Amino acid sequence: MTQVMHLQARIPDSLAGRRLDQALAELFPEYSRSRLQQWIRSGEARINGGHCKAKALVTGGEEVEIKVVLEDQVECRPQPIPLQIIYDDDQLLVIDKPAGLVVHPAAGNPDGTLQNALLHLDSQLAVLPRAGIIHRLDKWTSGLLVVARNLKAHKFLVDELQARDILREYETVVAGVMTAGGTVDAPVGRHPVDRKRMAVVAKGKPSVTHYRVLERYRGHTRVRVQLETGRTHQIRVHMAHIGFPIVGDQVYSGRLRIPKGAGAELADILRNLKRQALHATRLGLRHPGSGEPMQWRVSLPEDLASLVTALRADAAAE
Repeated sequence: MTQVMHLQARIPDSLAGRRLDQALAELFPEYSRSRLQQWIRSGEARINGGHCKAKALVTGGEEVEIKVVLEDQVECRPQPIPLQIIYDDDQLLVIDKPAGLVVHPAAGNPDGTLQNALLHLDSQLAVLPRAGIIHRLDKWTSGLLVVARNLKAHKFLVDELQARDILREYETVVAGVMTAGGTVDAPVGRHPVDRKRMAVVAKGKPSVTHYRVLERYRGHTRVRVQLETGRTHQIRVHMAHIGFPIVGDQVYSGRLRIPKGAGAELADILRNLKRQALHATRLGLRHPGSGEPMQWRVSLPEDLASLVTALRADAAAE
């Protein structure tokens, strides 16, 4: 699917002396500088009816016309996959993603993803990068995730995410009893040996995770986590790094830890939890259209709620 739009504007005198791409970024803030430069290079952007280079200086008064051609950005087919939609308007969607649903196609997961489901829900999303998905959750992490519904909203939300102005809060259960909350400020990058894993490494990207104790049990802790940055596997890596790996994490948690004397119900739940106990419970952002602050919160899914109930019962029986 292809969408074509025409943008028109007059460069104000106040922008005289600026580069063309800089001036256009001021006139059309809903589009990224790289996208505007691409349109200049391809000849889709015309100044006074002719072509111009991105580095050319403007004098003010020039007439700008841009033919915006939006092609499908994904090689991904629509699939009728049920979604739990928490919020929906013409600017954005908020989804409560279940554990087990991959966010977008990749090696080993060519289809059956959230992206496939979004394309079935709204074919217009095909012109957006990854069908409007702004951020991702691991396959076995559940919870809230935001999707842009048009290019302007996509640019706005990506900028907000990069500026760390989108609130992403999680709940998790970790092995071990924490004495207090804190902050992990440790760079995360590819594991130096196992390239499928992430790790705290000196040359990794800056990564900051804040955590707060919600409940303590005999051998576990329920924790609220807030991301300041959003690296791949960041929470999972940071919790393991400080010695409190997430329960059920098949990659970073090591051997299963069952408290001594645990009852049959708790032991059974711990043995049969086949995913990390990590859920994105709260999401907060400014609406791309109105700028108004919005926030959503969801409860723990059934598997994690059952784990918490069993841990409480085990602690009470001590």
